[in-house]
Amino acid sequence: MKKERLFTPGPVMVPDEALLEMARPMKHHRTAWYRDMHREVHELLQYLFQTSSTCLTFTGSGTSAMEAVIAGCCPAGHKALVVRNGKFAERWAKECVTFGIDHTNLDLEWGTGAKPADIVKAMDADAKIDTVIVVHSETSTTALSDVAGIAKVTRDRGALLLVDGITAVGAIPVKMDDWGVDAYVTGSQKALMLPPGLGFAAISPRAWERVDSGKTQTLYCDLKAYRKSLESFDAPYTPAVTLVRGLLYVLRGVKERGLESIWSETATLARATRAAAVAMGLRVYAKDTVDSVTAILLPDGFDEPKLRATMRDRHGFSVAGGQGELKGRIIRLSHMGYVDAFDTLGAIAALELALNELGYAVTIGAGITAAQQAFADSAA
Repeated sequence: MKKERLFTPGPVMVPDEALLEMARPMKHHRTAWYRDMHREVHELLQYLFQTSSTCLTFTGSGTSAMEAVIAGCCPAGHKALVVRNGKFAERWAKECVTFGIDHTNLDLEWGTGAKPADIVKAMDADAKIDTVIVVHSETSTTALSDVAGIAKVTRDRGALLLVDGITAVGAIPVKMDDWGVDAYVTGSQKALMLPPGLGFAAISPRAWERVDSGKTQTLYCDLKAYRKSLESFDAPYTPAVTLVRGLLYVLRGVKERGLESIWSETATLARATRAAAVAMGLRVYAKDTVDSVTAILLPDGFDEPKLRATMRDRHGFSVAGGQGELKGRIIRLSHMGYVDAFDTLGAIAALELALNELGYAVTIGAGITAAQQAFADSAA
């Protein structure tokens, strides 16, 4: 049996201990046991998001939580600016269309992140904008947006900032209260090292004022319903009990390790992977690189699906391809969650071997050497 290692940017590898925790006998959710568990989960989510605000847990992917935030925070009479710089950013514009939310799109070059100046320019051009929707870490392009800087702009102008932090929260610095972000969202299958199935949203008091000012357009993803249930640490609908049980185990581990330590380790894995790509004669795709995921640009005409299949089937490493206009052009490797330096060295070795097997002129060991040097430099 071949050992498999998951390097896709969600789902990621799940620790054995978390899997065992989720394999324990099922319990009912309308019980004191579940409410006690949910209470501790809420406190730990506040630590994860670095906030004192309300943290909601949805049974659904990160998209369910982001939909709840957008629909709840953009009632009639408000206008949103949606920064579109990748596949997932485009999804939030589709959400606005679906719910009939007045919005304008700010299209940026793929591979770049949003900057405060971009937001200032767009808001100066349209005084009706009072909500900004941005992806912190655009998973499809591996580009990083300056959320801290953008939050200062929105705060100064009295606008709400809603952030997709799905491949940011728990992997790279996220400081919701210090920065002044109004809503942050993530999902279980990313840095939280769990199977898909849970979405999380942290909602500021300013955002709740907006939610309470209008009519909610959703039923299952109704922020107000989740807030009401949270008063007794219950859930408005049947929660994914097994996943919440695993979540508690993982969040305790995150608190024990410390977020600053996790952020530092993630950055080191990313630096090593980028150094390896360059040493192999390849290019890192994004201009504004994020540390949670790395995209490597392949030579023109290279058979990207065959490369990924070779890494998976022959060497046991699964990586992701590109989406949208990047389909067939890049591969993406995750640095989130249950992954360390030696896992990463293995992925780099598998990439070198697969490239060599498919006829790309790579010096075997070049990427490994560069990555190990990056790890050595970080340890010094």
